[in-house]
Amino acid sequence: MKTLLKILGGLLVAAILVAYLVIEEGERVTPTGSGTVNLDVGSFEALPLPDYAAKQLTGDYKSYLVEVEPGIKVHVLEVGSGLPLFLQHGNPTSGFLYRKVAAALPTDRVRVIMPTLVGLGFSSKVPVSEHTLDNHVRWIKGVLDQLQLSEVVYAGQDWGGPIGMGALAQTPGLLRGAVIMNTGFSAPTGPIELSQAHATVRTPVVGELVINVFTSIFEMLPRMQGDPNSIPPAIQELYGRPVLDSGNSVAPLALMRMVPDGVDHPSVATQRITEAYVRGLDIPAEIVWGMNDPILAKGLPIMKTLFPSAPVTETQAGHFLQEEVPDDIAAALMRVVAQVEANRMLSDAEPTLE
Repeated sequence: MKTLLKILGGLLVAAILVAYLVIEEGERVTPTGSGTVNLDVGSFEALPLPDYAAKQLTGDYKSYLVEVEPGIKVHVLEVGSGLPLFLQHGNPTSGFLYRKVAAALPTDRVRVIMPTLVGLGFSSKVPVSEHTLDNHVRWIKGVLDQLQLSEVVYAGQDWGGPIGMGALAQTPGLLRGAVIMNTGFSAPTGPIELSQAHATVRTPVVGELVINVFTSIFEMLPRMQGDPNSIPPAIQELYGRPVLDSGNSVAPLALMRMVPDGVDHPSVATQRITEAYVRGLDIPAEIVWGMNDPILAKGLPIMKTLFPSAPVTETQAGHFLQEEVPDDIAAALMRVVAQVEANRMLSDAEPTLE
C-alpha cells in the first residue's frame, strides 16, 4: 500500500510539473516598426516585412501598424485604391491569407484592407486572459475607426466572421455589402457539439500538450484543406513563424477556447449582439463555402438562413478556402461591389425633397 501511494504521489508531482511547464499565460509583445506609411487620413507606423513574408506579396503593398490601444498594435496589409474591401481572417492565420484573393482583384477599383488579429502574425501578442471575443472585436473596430472609412464591403472566415462582423455591428452605417465564407454568426441557445479538435484542446494541459508540445498547430493546417498541398511548408512558415518567434505563442489555443460550447461561455454575450446585427442586415451579399472543411462545412444551412437571398458558391475547398479558391472569392466580391456601386448610383439619382 505504501508503495502504491508513493507511485501515485510521484505521478501527481509529475503531472503538476508538466502542467506548470506547458501552461503559459504569455506576456505582451508589442511590435516596433520603422518609418511611416502615409494614408489620406494620416501617417501610420510602417512595418518592414522579413524576407520570407515579403516575397509572398507584390511590391505595391503597404505594411503598417495601427495602435488601437496603448501597446496593442494591429498589423495591416493594404493594396489598391477605390471602394474599401475589409477582409478579416481567422485562427491561426493572418492578413496574408487574402494575398491570393487580392491578386485576383482589380486593385485600380478596390482598396483591399487586411488586418491581422492580435496574437497572430505581426500584430501585438497578449496574455491568454486578454484573448476574449469582446477584446478582439474592440481592437478590430479600432482599426476601422482610425482608418476613418465611410463604407466597406466585408469578407470574413473562421473567427474573422464574428470578430469582423462584430466590429461592424459597433460601427453602424459602414457596411455596404458582404461575402461570407466558412464561419458562424449564430449565438448558441443550448449545448453545442464542438468539433473533435476544439473539444480535445478545451481540457487544460491536454490542449497545451496537443497544440504546443506534441505538434504545432501550423503543421496541422494542410489537414484542414480539400487539397493539402494548398498549404505547403513555406505558407505554414508564413503563418507560424511570426507567432513562434515572438516568444508568445498562446493565441491559437486561446482562440480555439474562445469558441462557445454553450450559453454560459464568455463569448456568447458579444455573439448575441453580432447575430442580432446580422439578422437586421439588408445588403448585397454572397456566400462562398468550402464543403471539405472538417470543422465548418456543416454550418452552411444555418448561414443560408441568415442570408436567404445570397447566391451560394459551393466549392471543394477546405477550411482555409482563400488558399484554394481565391478566384471564386474575388469574383463574388466584385459582384457584390457592382451591386453596391449600382445602389449608390440609384441613391444619387433619387430626387431630394425640399
